[in-house]
Amino acid sequence: MIFKQTTALHKIGAMRSRIRGISGGTSASKTISILMWLIDYSQTHEGELISVVSESFPHLKRGAIRDFLNIMNDTGYFKDSQWNRTDCIYTFETGTKIEFFSADQPSKVRGPRRDILFINEANNVPYETYTQLEVRTKKIIFIDHNPVREYWWYTDVMGKPNTEFLTLTYKDNEGLDKSIVESIESRRDNVAWWTVYGEGQLGEVEGKIYKGWKIVDEVPHEARLDSRGLDFGYSQDPAALCSIYYYNGGYIIDENLCRTGMLNRQLADVINNLPDPQTIVSADSAEPKSIDELREYGVNAVGVSKGQGSVNHGIQWVQSQKISITKRSVNFIKAYRNYMWQTDKDGNILDKPDHYLSDAMDSVRYGLESLRPKLQVEERSEPSILNTLIY
Repeated sequence: MIFKQTTALHKIGAMRSRIRGISGGTSASKTISILMWLIDYSQTHEGELISVVSESFPHLKRGAIRDFLNIMNDTGYFKDSQWNRTDCIYTFETGTKIEFFSADQPSKVRGPRRDILFINEANNVPYETYTQLEVRTKKIIFIDHNPVREYWWYTDVMGKPNTEFLTLTYKDNEGLDKSIVESIESRRDNVAWWTVYGEGQLGEVEGKIYKGWKIVDEVPHEARLDSRGLDFGYSQDPAALCSIYYYNGGYIIDENLCRTGMLNRQLADVINNLPDPQTIVSADSAEPKSIDELREYGVNAVGVSKGQGSVNHGIQWVQSQKISITKRSVNFIKAYRNYMWQTDKDGNILDKPDHYLSDAMDSVRYGLESLRPKLQVEERSEPSILNTLIY
């Protein structure tokens, strides 16, 4: 990946207030641009401390830390001897340090003062955490978010003295491939999606499909592994694999894989190296060849039952369950938060899910479908006038 000087970076560099809120649609380069600004600052200021914070360490590791290391390597700035992998602190030649820690570490949140703070995807960080971090920050605070819902930035921070707000979109990121731009613009007619991800504006929550899932630290030892769900993907869409555990009257989702470019042989290797590899893997029955290949590689794969209205019936089944998800399931959490119904040009919600980030949620639906009582599955096969989708 080659990191470029973009309009997003120049706009962020022009901000002057102490508290700098940045809202962005998909591929707007807000996080990478802020990190590039912080790296440049660290190289020109001596002996300061910069903190980069997000909701959990898995989120940091797969997000801001990975982006930071990619930028440092791509620009030739990275020196292995200056990167403390244990504490996730990089020390520049100037003596300035960038540290990474999560909002669920109380000792860090209430720890020593810093000069600059960056809260990444702040809409997932509690307001109390923000206040603890804010009072311990001497100079500048960056707050970025996807505007999927109103949260404390809009209600308690924005508009106060020494605060400014910037909205970025994909058009501010000149480094995007043409195919990504075309994919984004192909969704203009989905008003709810386009408002948030195309224009970077505050959206409505009515179009969100799943609500009320709880994020948990890990899968309890007492939980019972009941099934796995798999959605095939390759170049554009990722393959998504999850394990589904039964615990205390509900189900816990644990991400195993969410990655593009995976061949069936590679998928089988991942599955066969998981605990209890012979657990049933429910996959998309639209790909019988792939399912057969997985079976040849020793995977206990089955195709989910399909028919008229199966997608919406499956969604209703998932919605009726008590669902938790492990905090290490970063890609699945993002998909859960952004899985929305399509809308028409007037903004009316349609009875059909949008494809954006749907792969992970499809795998959850497939996995839970195998646990659905047989009687309900048989009843679902009856055609319904209200459910005429073919999947």
